[in-house]
Amino acid sequence: MPVAVATALIRGIDPLPELAATAVSLALERARLAHPHSVLLFLTGEFARNAHAALAAASRAANCLNVWGCTAPGVLTEEDWSIDQPAACAMVIGAGIALGPPGDGPAAQLSLAVPNAASGAWLDGPGQRYGLISTDAGAQQPGRIWAHGKTLAEGHAGASFAGATTAVGVARGIRALTQAQVVDAADGYDVQRIGNQPALNSLLRALPPDLREEARLPFNQLFVGEVTEAGDDAIARGRFRVLPLISANHDDRSVTLGQRLQAGARLFWCMRSPLGAEEDMRRMLDLLSADLAAPPDLGVMFSCMGRGPYFYGGEDRDLDIVRHSYPEMPLIGAYGAGQIAPLYEGNALIQNSALLALIKAD
Repeated sequence: MPVAVATALIRGIDPLPELAATAVSLALERARLAHPHSVLLFLTGEFARNAHAALAAASRAANCLNVWGCTAPGVLTEEDWSIDQPAACAMVIGAGIALGPPGDGPAAQLSLAVPNAASGAWLDGPGQRYGLISTDAGAQQPGRIWAHGKTLAEGHAGASFAGATTAVGVARGIRALTQAQVVDAADGYDVQRIGNQPALNSLLRALPPDLREEARLPFNQLFVGEVTEAGDDAIARGRFRVLPLISANHDDRSVTLGQRLQAGARLFWCMRSPLGAEEDMRRMLDLLSADLAAPPDLGVMFSCMGRGPYFYGGEDRDLDIVRHSYPEMPLIGAYGAGQIAPLYEGNALIQNSALLALIKAD
């Protein structure tokens, strides 16, 4: 039997509790549910000071205490997204899929945390974690987390969808410009030589011709991938870490990274671009669809503020790609300053990425 699921997103001028209640009520109407088993509720950062009242209003509207979610800089559903304006979005889920505590099993965990609560010990807990770091719009102040209809003083929560299979994918949104090359010489954060040539020379040769002007390198788009597993297909299989590229040093032709490296490391130059990010999102969605092997009943998506509409010139192409693949699927999520992702080496905090969980009832 199909699971009754629906979403709604409501905007307002002020962050009033009624916005959260209206989002839940509209989602219930769309799902044709009197009372849901579970509710996912995401509110924009303007609600952080009054999160308890908004959460109480949503619980009353649903007549349900099993409400999970957080505040975030932006929110989204399959219909729309909202950033920089008070907004509430809700997903109501009927019997058949139950959102609740994850237990100790290997099931993928929806994970939400404020910055100082996303500790290494918490991230390393059992199972895959996928989710969002909850902050205000400027990523300066922590947001609010709730579970079971209550805000949580500990600042983090984890939940799993019982009675369902969850497939999780991560789109890092980068394009490799070279194959992996061995670092011949490094000094702290500075890579001096790579692939038997000065590091800056190697970088310039890898860039598209219109970006090779040394005085105006687009460092906000440039990154380094550190390959951490042997094999010629390590990059294709995502077996790498993404490191920021901080600066170029023209005197000694070295480049400065955001992390210390030693000679012998294997690096490749990469960059972010809207077109490359779209291609990466499509590849990730194809892999997820193959893993699930059946149309999903619902989806949960988390995207970086540096990856969504701001990155794509006023539209969220990642969201468009998901909607094109699954036009009937209810989807809910949020935009934040950091994501919690299940990478090949374990759960990690990342940025500039899009995460998607597809959930199918067993």
